[in-house]
Amino acid sequence: MEGLFESLPEDYQKRLGRPGEYPFTRGIYPRMYLDRLWTMRQYAGFSTAEESNRRYRYLLAQGQTGLSVAFDLPTQLGLDPDHPMSVGEVGRVGVSIATLEDMERLFEGIPLDRVSTSMTINAPAMMLLALYLLVAERQGVSWDKVSGTVQNDILKEYFARGTYIYPPGPSMRLVTDIFQFCAEKVPRWNTISISGYHIREAGATAAQEIAFTLADAKAYVRAAIERGLDVDRFAPRLSFFFAAHNDIFEEAAKFRAARRLWARIMREEFGAKDPRSWALRFHTQTGGSTLTAQEPLNNVVRTAYQALAAVLGGTQSLHTNAYDEALGLPTEKSALLALRTQQILAYESGVTRAIDPLGGSFYLEHLTDRLEREAEALIREIDALGGAVAAVEAGYFQRAIEESAWRFQKEVEEGGRVIVGVNRFFDPQSPLNEPVPVQRIDPELHEKRKREVAEFKRRRDGESVRVGLEALRQAARGEENLFPYVLDAFRRRATLGEVCGVLREEWGEYQPPR
Repeated sequence: MEGLFESLPEDYQKRLGRPGEYPFTRGIYPRMYLDRLWTMRQYAGFSTAEESNRRYRYLLAQGQTGLSVAFDLPTQLGLDPDHPMSVGEVGRVGVSIATLEDMERLFEGIPLDRVSTSMTINAPAMMLLALYLLVAERQGVSWDKVSGTVQNDILKEYFARGTYIYPPGPSMRLVTDIFQFCAEKVPRWNTISISGYHIREAGATAAQEIAFTLADAKAYVRAAIERGLDVDRFAPRLSFFFAAHNDIFEEAAKFRAARRLWARIMREEFGAKDPRSWALRFHTQTGGSTLTAQEPLNNVVRTAYQALAAVLGGTQSLHTNAYDEALGLPTEKSALLALRTQQILAYESGVTRAIDPLGGSFYLEHLTDRLEREAEALIREIDALGGAVAAVEAGYFQRAIEESAWRFQKEVEEGGRVIVGVNRFFDPQSPLNEPVPVQRIDPELHEKRKREVAEFKRRRDGESVRVGLEALRQAARGEENLFPYVLDAFRRRATLGEVCGVLREEWGEYQPPR
């Protein structure tokens, strides 16, 4: 043991620091899980608001401690169910939301002053957050009691996920409008979840996940400062979202390296003085792209190891994927088993009894230092291009991720990277290949949702809606914060598609470089 410690850098104790103190290598809280466990926040949403509401209430009754909402593709793209491009996608990969009534049904019986909600929504993040706040208002909950997170990370959509609407300039305006509005009106809300998860799932390496995520984060901070916001006013509400893949030690090191880098960036580059501005708070989701359709029960084991890596790395909240997600949306049974995976980790494994239990390990510190160096070099490359927005426009991120994804796939196909049950130990007669039940979405859902939206429009005051949308249009042409105008349009009973449509007409749609 003594020899191992002699191999660590001379300044390793300074680089480690103490838990809860700069540079936060060992975690952002002094006692970490000794005082409070991570939030168990299972990602769910499908079909209608009523169906998703039943799943949320079921999971909360089973011990889940936070909600995480998945929206269908039309909702993520700001389209109503009756739009021609919504055909075949309504309610498929998330819940369909078009109106304030839909949002009310989604959270019926769920007190928004007592449950923290995360929403994976980006281009129309302002619109879904506005609907959520109006539901809280109708519940009699004041906005200063509402807590949660809206993803609101538009930059990674351009190169890793694809659910963008507007060009980068106007999209960044919506992001900073949310920062400004929530700093004043919704102080407990995390105004962005800067996502490395989708970057990693698209094929990035661990170092690229850190670097590209923090480069995006720097762009958001810079945009907010240019808007005139004080860094220590909005930075404590920034949050992050990372993936946890199969290499337990590399993943744990990745989270530690990201914390240390971010603390230095915020203190040295942006001059933040509040320690809360230096602390990188993050949610983790186990790796969806690591799950296999072959021998799907193996995914239970993969997810458990990934969850362990996230906790060893000091996550603040966690979603564990269900074993059937390579085949379809989770069933009630598979979703419950995914939640139980977290609960067994928290209450039976003993991993929560020590703060940063791997800290000081030669191997872990070596990996942490290596990932920090690699990520820092990539960030310098992005800065040299002019920052994350310029890198998006130049296609830098897209090319880098494509190359990494190609290398990974080549290793799998050549057998250099083993995927158990896929390219090694594969047995078509294995009992682990027996079919598992798959969640099915009602094929009539699209027509049902179209009828609901038509009835909603029939019952409202059309002239009032027109006035609200026109006010939003005029504000979009100026420089005012758009959040109050979006709230007003929804109070007048505009739909999501109508609100997003006004901005589409004013700003156009993003066209990726060819």
